[in-house]
Amino acid sequence: MRDIAVFSGSAHPELAAEVCAHLGVPLSPTRLSRFANDCLEVQLQANCRERDVFLIQPLVRPVQEHLVELLLMCDAARGASAGRITVVMPHYSYARSDKKDAPRISLGGRLVADLMVAAGTSRVLAMTLHAPQVHGFFSVPVDHLHALRELAAHFRQYDLSRTTVVSPDLGNAKEAAAFARMIGAQVAAGAKQRFADDRVTISSVIGDVAGRDVIVLDDEIAKGSTVLELLDRLRESGPRSIRIACTHGLFAEGALKRLTEQPDVLEIVCTNTVPVPVDDVEEYRFKLRVLSIAPALAEAVRRIHNGESVSALFDAPRGEEG
Repeated sequence: MRDIAVFSGSAHPELAAEVCAHLGVPLSPTRLSRFANDCLEVQLQANCRERDVFLIQPLVRPVQEHLVELLLMCDAARGASAGRITVVMPHYSYARSDKKDAPRISLGGRLVADLMVAAGTSRVLAMTLHAPQVHGFFSVPVDHLHALRELAAHFRQYDLSRTTVVSPDLGNAKEAAAFARMIGAQVAAGAKQRFADDRVTISSVIGDVAGRDVIVLDDEIAKGSTVLELLDRLRESGPRSIRIACTHGLFAEGALKRLTEQPDVLEIVCTNTVPVPVDDVEEYRFKLRVLSIAPALAEAVRRIHNGESVSALFDAPRGEEG
């Protein structure tokens, strides 16, 4: 592919290398250094002039460091006369800050979107944003992909004749319904109320789960408190089996250990939008499956570069891709 340059930040270089391998282009080098006063400096070590530049960086821990690094990469590409700058952001952590549900709180999702555009971003390629309204926080075009096809391909190895896909809450029910249609399953949802970032209650499950094979589907799993609460409600109805699936396997503060220790959870499936530590993959390999979204990202990058339709490729559950 001519006139394309792909750079990776330090958040997930393995994913960037895999995307480049599928594209058949080299991953251009980036130098990250730190001044004595702790300020970061980024240098893109390949020609960007009039080229189609793609910057791959999910916002994962330490989120603020990786965000500033991404902003500096955008600024460096703009200063180097890049023809177009596309941020490939498989995980947008600030998407959780998407509504003003308490007095005097910040809308981080919109602010960070504005910062990226101010730094020089021409376009964003994102994967499974936390809420559909986050798409509208950006004043530049957004290609919003999802990982449902990859997850569906994995689950089709099982007998799905008695399967119910369960969303932990009504907010994610649309995505769960789209996934259920893809695999020919029923759908159900939890009635969730959130009191704090890590404190939720689910009063009931709306839908048929008794005696059925359940796939709990969420967009991300951080501390796992929502999924653990949902498992308690599901057990009251007596499902035949339970599997857990998500796009972003953040697994913070021992969440993966707590979930794998649930004796009735047969499998935990996530994608590599965020790096899952190699030690965790090895330790929990008897239940954990990590699917790659690099082929999907690479094909989207190729289509963006060639001016082809991205929505024609990714049959999205919401009508928001373009």
